[in-house]
Amino acid sequence: MGMIELFILAVGLAMDAFAVAICKGLAMERATLKSAAVVGLYFGVFQAGMPVIGYLIGAQFKDAIAMVDHWIAFVLLAFLGGKMIKEALSHKQEEACDVCSGPPRLGPKEMLPLAVATSIDALAVGVSLAFLQANLVQAASFIGVITFFLSMLGVKIGNVFGARFQAKAELCGGVILIGMGIKILLEHLDVF
Repeated sequence: MGMIELFILAVGLAMDAFAVAICKGLAMERATLKSAAVVGLYFGVFQAGMPVIGYLIGAQFKDAIAMVDHWIAFVLLAFLGGKMIKEALSHKQEEACDVCSGPPRLGPKEMLPLAVATSIDALAVGVSLAFLQANLVQAASFIGVITFFLSMLGVKIGNVFGARFQAKAELCGGVILIGMGIKILLEHLDVF
């Protein structure tokens, strides 16, 4: 997996965290660098850690399912991307912002469940990375750093512009994940 592909994958995975960060920014009277960094750290650390866990799980089964690993990667990415697109097109986005509204709470009790929930997709992608024999340290670091910065940006955007970009971020992330799954499948089928 090249750097461009890894960057696109990282952006796609970060879109859930970006959307929730927008909600956190909506709830803030004034988004400070410190509050944006706290949100970015929670989401970035979990987005970097979950692929590691998924990779370790996937590596256990890699040899047993080497003949169908590209299909598994495709199905996982297409499913996750489809789920993100469905959420973007549904009215659940408004409910998610309602959950994050009110006074901004950035402590572990509030942020840990959000960080876990937004990084579950990264766990499944970690399984795919094991099948693709990707460089785990590079992939996890890239995903974590991209998520950190996009989450910080999401807090600021939410604070300044409101919820306009939340559904678009989810939709974009879903399309990216499906595209990556299709690309992996086509490469393994020697289409290009």
